[in-house]
Amino acid sequence: MLPDDLDSHSLRVVRAIADEGSITRAAGALGYSQPAISQHLRRLEARIGLPVVARAGRGVRLTEAGRVLARHALTVTTALDAAAGELDDLRGLRTGRVRLAGFPSASSSIVPRLLSTMEATHPGVRITYLEAEPPEAVAAVRAQTADLAITFSYPGDRVDPHRESARGLAVAPLWHDEMLVALPAGHRLAANDRVDLADLAAEAWIGGCPRCRGHLLELAAGRGYEPRIAYETDNFVAVLRMVAEGMGVALLPGLAVGSAGVQPGVVLRATGNRDHRTINLVGAAGADVVPAIAATAEAIAGLAVEEWRLASVG
Repeated sequence: MLPDDLDSHSLRVVRAIADEGSITRAAGALGYSQPAISQHLRRLEARIGLPVVARAGRGVRLTEAGRVLARHALTVTTALDAAAGELDDLRGLRTGRVRLAGFPSASSSIVPRLLSTMEATHPGVRITYLEAEPPEAVAAVRAQTADLAITFSYPGDRVDPHRESARGLAVAPLWHDEMLVALPAGHRLAANDRVDLADLAAEAWIGGCPRCRGHLLELAAGRGYEPRIAYETDNFVAVLRMVAEGMGVALLPGLAVGSAGVQPGVVLRATGNRDHRTINLVGAAGADVVPAIAATAEAIAGLAVEEWRLASVG
């Protein structure tokens, strides 16, 4: 006998007969007519090749085959009911899990607001978070160890992880994160509304994260010079404190500056070309059919609109 010979409805019918003691009462308990239940039993017996019920006076009794089915019916139908309930919870976003990855400055800016938003709107959805730079975050989505990744990319980046390594994944640009020049408050260019990087060719630079330093090198090369990087640190607060102490100038993304907080003694200016990086959301193609993932992506997109408006006002 193949598993397809049995179905949950048949098991419910047999269990009802065991509980009620007759086909008529079982039909009433299940909301069917007596002929419909009798017909279903005949089809079941034909499929399994064994009798399920036998006449006993004016009623029926379960055969040995019927007792086997009744014994397993409760376990099987309870498990199916539980599975159906969990699926309903997933559809209704009363439960669900989303594995999110994101870069460090997102950890202290976008992610806390996302978690707060999801807790308020979908408290049953559990989000786990992995901090990772874009190449590792994209790789995590590809390896299915993350469902979504918040990443960034620079225009013209030769090692942009959203090219070959993201092939087949869904990459959605969210907003432009403007690059800002950090100057000591007494710097000769501090009064300018914008600062052309070409005017900083003779300065000592404080380099940020590796990808930020790479972007600085590319931008400076476009202005005809190689920046003299005197200090390097991934700690954005440390970068700004060094600038405040007059140890050099720096180029930082607006999101990183926002997560580090405004530091006394530092002036922030847009670059002359309005240089920027793009914040992206990466996910597996088609993953948005999963309700919890779709709701999380929608919440991130809402935060992106908010960031874009703040950047526009700034």
